[in-house]
Amino acid sequence: MRKWLFAYPRDYRRDELLDTLLEAGRTRLTAREAANLVRHGLRARLGRPASRTVVLWAALTAVICGLFGAAFATRAAWETARPLPSAAQATSMLAEIVPGKHFEGVTDAPSLFVVYGGPLRWSAARVLLLGDGGEYQAATVGGGTPGNADVEATVQRLRDLGWTVYAPVERDLYGCAGPPCDPATIPTSTTLVASRGDTVFTLELTGSYLSASFQRAAPWTVWPAGIAGFLLGAAASFLVFGWASRRRPRTSATLLFAAALFLWWTPTVFAVPLALNHHLGEPHPSWHPLWEWLGQPTFSLLFLLGTAAAVLSLAVSALPSRRRTPARLATAG
Repeated sequence: MRKWLFAYPRDYRRDELLDTLLEAGRTRLTAREAANLVRHGLRARLGRPASRTVVLWAALTAVICGLFGAAFATRAAWETARPLPSAAQATSMLAEIVPGKHFEGVTDAPSLFVVYGGPLRWSAARVLLLGDGGEYQAATVGGGTPGNADVEATVQRLRDLGWTVYAPVERDLYGCAGPPCDPATIPTSTTLVASRGDTVFTLELTGSYLSASFQRAAPWTVWPAGIAGFLLGAAASFLVFGWASRRRPRTSATLLFAAALFLWWTPTVFAVPLALNHHLGEPHPSWHPLWEWLGQPTFSLLFLLGTAAAVLSLAVSALPSRRRTPARLATAG
């Protein structure tokens, strides 16, 4: 039963917590008793028993750090995805799906994720940090050609080739600027999405121009990696937060950490509803990567500033306390 005492910080691991049960001849805890012991142990790790908000701050810290951990883990798991189709393979598949069309600009993808069409390099740091981080996205292989395509015939052809086809999405290219306005005269774009295995195909007809592309769906390893990353990130951040909280940090450390949470949470609060609305508005055989749901790397500068503030907060918390210990008080008396 003593293993449950590890829920408490080292200074709180008292054998007398279990003495009553041991004296009664108990050798095992019930589920309720174990849960109660863990709950009180985790609360003890946060210290400051008089505080009514420390649990909330700990929860906010654990959740956002867990999400960041999951985002980093899923990005690493994306490296297990198969390489994108080569230009020759993409051209061959396009000839099957949209026969009679010659797509231009079909080239090999330089990497799995790209920034402005090129692989991520240190030279792109300024792009990521100064507002253009949204350009970091999954690479595609495809091209375009003038002309039109019969959507219904293309859907049937894709199904015959073994693709799972989603309902086409039609949008107006622009809204009415004011009366007089005839909605029937507004040009539209039609997007058709299909998937086969780990390959996602997108065909877009805009006016009299046709564009098509292939990309990889998220590999299955993204899910276990994301779960593991979240649990590790949340647990580690909770333990660190508890350590700093028990030290009764200075006001400067508290302000720095509050700034860190603000800089971390603000992009997420705005990005989640936007990403959800985007996913609900059109089919997504493979959802956008987790980091985009956190507003990254579009707001990567805020993430880095928040991380710097958190590190400074921990550094200030680690400084020796200015409060005198009981031994010093006795000596002084």
